[in-house]
Amino acid sequence: MKIKYSLPLVMLGMASSLPTAVVADDSSIEEVVVTGQVLYRDQLNALKTPTPIIDVPQSVVVISSEQIESRGYTSITDIVNYVPGLNSSQGEGHRDSVVFRGVRSTADFFVDGVRDDVQYYRPLYNVEQVEVLKGPNALLFGRGGTGGVLNRVTKKGVLGEAFTQIGASIDTFGGASVQVDRNVDVSETAAFRVNASYESLENHRDFFDGDRLGLNPTLKLKLSEATTVDLSYEYLDHERFIDRGIPTGSDGRPVEAFEDIVFGDPQLNTTTLEAHLLKAMLQHRFSDDIKGNFSAFYGDYDKLYQNFYASGYDQAATPDQVTLDGYLDTTQRENLVLSGNVVAQFTAGSLQHTLLFGAEFIDTTSNQDRYNAFWDTTSDDNEVFAVNRPLALSRGVGVNVSGNATRNDFTSQLNDDTHVDVEATSVYVQDEVTLSESVKMVLGARFDEFDITVVNVKNAGERRSRKDSEVSPRAGLIYKPQENVSIYASYSESFLPRSGEQFANINGDKNQLDPDTYSNLELGLKWDITGRLNVSAAIFEIESSSPQVADSDPSTLDVIDSTIEGFEAQVNGQLTDAWGVAVGYSYLDGELVDEFGSTGRRLRELPENTFSVWSTYQVTPRIGLGLGLTYQDDSFINQSNTATLPSYTRVDAAVYFDVSERLSLQLNIDNLADELYFPNAHSTHQATVGESINARLSMQWRP
Repeated sequence: MKIKYSLPLVMLGMASSLPTAVVADDSSIEEVVVTGQVLYRDQLNALKTPTPIIDVPQSVVVISSEQIESRGYTSITDIVNYVPGLNSSQGEGHRDSVVFRGVRSTADFFVDGVRDDVQYYRPLYNVEQVEVLKGPNALLFGRGGTGGVLNRVTKKGVLGEAFTQIGASIDTFGGASVQVDRNVDVSETAAFRVNASYESLENHRDFFDGDRLGLNPTLKLKLSEATTVDLSYEYLDHERFIDRGIPTGSDGRPVEAFEDIVFGDPQLNTTTLEAHLLKAMLQHRFSDDIKGNFSAFYGDYDKLYQNFYASGYDQAATPDQVTLDGYLDTTQRENLVLSGNVVAQFTAGSLQHTLLFGAEFIDTTSNQDRYNAFWDTTSDDNEVFAVNRPLALSRGVGVNVSGNATRNDFTSQLNDDTHVDVEATSVYVQDEVTLSESVKMVLGARFDEFDITVVNVKNAGERRSRKDSEVSPRAGLIYKPQENVSIYASYSESFLPRSGEQFANINGDKNQLDPDTYSNLELGLKWDITGRLNVSAAIFEIESSSPQVADSDPSTLDVIDSTIEGFEAQVNGQLTDAWGVAVGYSYLDGELVDEFGSTGRRLRELPENTFSVWSTYQVTPRIGLGLGLTYQDDSFINQSNTATLPSYTRVDAAVYFDVSERLSLQLNIDNLADELYFPNAHSTHQATVGESINARLSMQWRP
């Protein structure tokens, strides 16, 4: 199958909610020309059913590889900044972290519909499209997904085609990258594809550097007219500098005078990851109306994370000194995920059904430890240094604020050493029912059994376990007054075990506590104004319930509830043949609740208003221009609401030039106005310094 995109679409970069085009059989279609819609292949994806997005009763955003390329996205964070209802979290400088509708997550990431919960920065070199589903999504994804999930669909072998694409880029920070995408038509029934990438990382901050290597060979086999198999192996080798940002001052805002200072160790602030990922995915068409998808995934991850960061700063009393803390983490994790689902489309009486039935088994082993910093001058994990550029610290050896030599040891103070075993078994069923020409209904539920055992090596091998069984329902109603308009209402639930996203521990009283639960009520509108322009909007309410051990009486529990309310709107598509736009807006409101009730404090990392726009204009058949803008309201860094991230506006731009049919050049300029801004923070004294102006020249060559 050959897929051609019109130039305006490629330049458009729509994060759209456009209808799904389902390709039932690669061999039956030789060429498809898409002029205004994104093509969604009938492969494993976040929805698991061949449902047009206009008929999905929840907010869904899809970002294609063409959009990623044209906008110059190099990270998950870049994508998140242009998706309404989402904002980025710092992730302590070593992991993707996204705030979905006010709910922060480091684990609600999936690849080809399979859980990808290890903490690292996910590459984009082999991504076909990125799918964002908002609101609790336990029915499709199990535990977590409390505010939403992000799914990466990877590139796979294409039957009947042979192509090569080589990309390269360099930027004014000194970063560079090269990517290769090669598809080989082995035979009529087999295709081999390999994606490879190398990145040399640099940015605007002192000492920052790193390297990322990714290699992903895949094989597609057509076993019969009804059966295809995709086999994949991916190797990742990452290393990068850790930058936890700068302190806040007496006014609770980041100290702008420190924008060029790195509060860490130039040599020891680093993270490494080596991963081996194997996937096998089988698709089988039992009949014209029944189709099955079955997959097996194995991931082996070896990760190290060590850092120093500003943990204390008093601008009023000691403006020229800062307290540093630090630790070293290691993680060795193995994930085995077996899953399958069957989709059946049939008519019963006057009702049309799309029935989804699926099951999943997850086996995870994770060994993780943490060593605190240990300074010989303080016999503690904290030491005070004079604020200078750079700090008097390198390779764990330095001079403290008193002028005394000090040395750190990352092996003396073991904080935590746990061995974790997790088994999770799930079954789910969902029925999409067409009640009439204008009314559709979605009903479903998922049963999860989550069994965890944690051995605390530090505490004489203390062994604790817990088993949770949860049922997560989903319901939706869609009314279509006309074919291109849908009005929907939906309700869904999800849960998160008390061991947390990364199974940190269930020591003390935690193994006695039920999971946190989340529910989402959403009303929305989707309107395909034309085949190339659509509008969507939604209002929603997310309620959470978290049992906590009562401070006044540890033998009793307090159930703490909180609510996040919001509104989102998007306009995506082409206004004319030459002019394309993607506009997004979100409003979020949420209040922190404790055992005594409402606190009057706003949730952290919850900007009230965010706005983004990306617009392109095709000046000539060969030259295109792009202009983007993101705005984010101020937000609180901490739950006490004593530290604040100021609001900011960032402007990005792009110029596209097709030298020939085979060669194209692209210039992206990030932060065109060179604004000083602070996009996120991990805690009070760790505010991220946003990227200064940076130009990136990239090339795509198709030999």
